[in-house]
Amino acid sequence: MGTAGTLSAWEPLLVGLVLLLGTVGTVLPGVSGPLVVWAAVFWWATARQTSSAWWLLTGATALLLLNTAVQLLLPRRIRPRHATDVRRRALLAAGGAGIVGFFLLPVLGVVPGFLAGLYGWERVRLGSHGAAAASARAVLRAVGWRKLIELTACLLVAGAWIATLVWAPS
Repeated sequence: MGTAGTLSAWEPLLVGLVLLLGTVGTVLPGVSGPLVVWAAVFWWATARQTSSAWWLLTGATALLLLNTAVQLLLPRRIRPRHATDVRRRALLAAGGAGIVGFFLLPVLGVVPGFLAGLYGWERVRLGSHGAAAASARAVLRAVGWRKLIELTACLLVAGAWIATLVWAPS
């Protein structure tokens, strides 16, 4: 890193890649997406040391703590062990579609994108509309809503970081 308050040209790219990893990590097991996203913003804010960077870190901290509180309030569902791989792939497809939806229809697009990705994956896997809709509902009940909320929080932080880079340069 450069001196305090300056970033070299490649550092925002690395921070963006870490944000992407954290965002995708929300639907991957074993990766704490919100923690990785927060760490990326913390890294960027401590390197940049501007008021806009500190405000973004404060907002990201508040949003991700709120996300954690909401996650604790949602009921936990136990997944059958044999469905883990299928659900993992379905959630990965849903997460990818949610990320695309977030940027195509800013902020609001994450929900229809996530749901369409989940249904689309299940439709391809199972073939019929009825079976795909039932399977998508089961995935949503088991883990989907938690993942959607977590993905939305991480995407909001990533979007705010991009906006801060564009509209509040150094």
